[in-house]
Amino acid sequence: MPDTRSHRGPHPEDAVLFTHAAAPVLREATDDLCWLLSRGYTSSSAVTLVGDRYQLAARQRVAVSRVSCSENDRAGRGARQSGRERLAGRPLAVDGYNVLTTVEAALAGGIILAARDQTYRDIASMHGSFRRVAETRPALELIGRFAADLAVSQCVWYLDRPVSNSGRLRSLMAEVAAATGWEWTVELVNDPDKILAAADDIVATADSAVLDRCKSWFNLAREVIARHVPGARVLEL
Repeated sequence: MPDTRSHRGPHPEDAVLFTHAAAPVLREATDDLCWLLSRGYTSSSAVTLVGDRYQLAARQRVAVSRVSCSENDRAGRGARQSGRERLAGRPLAVDGYNVLTTVEAALAGGIILAARDQTYRDIASMHGSFRRVAETRPALELIGRFAADLAVSQCVWYLDRPVSNSGRLRSLMAEVAAATGWEWTVELVNDPDKILAAADDIVATADSAVLDRCKSWFNLAREVIARHVPGARVLEL
């Protein structure tokens, strides 16, 4: 079935799965999962164990998994996190889809997960294809405005070449940058994670695989949402 979504908004099940009544159970499940991860359990087996114990639906298991991490990983990510003051006059390497879809989801009223490592994540998945939605350009403009306010010298966006429509998104980014005068470069690459993990520049991402390997990172999606999307549906787990 073709993807006909026009918004990056909430899933139809979210109104039931992520109510205020469900939040305490999800927080307890997150506590347990973080405890297991801190003691060396693999993520897949730990998620199954916790999900079965609390009888979580599939989408709830995804949410709990995305917000959880071991204590060592949380501490390591915190130690490598950069503050706003370090961005002035420096380039920023942006994990394109990771940052963009989270801001899109916030604008569309989707659930935003406040993770234990202080990042914001969404529950969206692209399944190998990116579809432009109503929130795409506004999200790009909010991200660009925030970066400009912090005097970032250049945003270098990395997009997954294998994801279909990446070329169209790059064209839209070039259009936004030309209209605003922002210094943006957009790279289509086969494996953004590998490049971002080895980057000398500060990296903007909430991808745990990058956060655990990069030299320095900035919490861009969270900062943009906190400043420009005050009505975002943030779920603290």
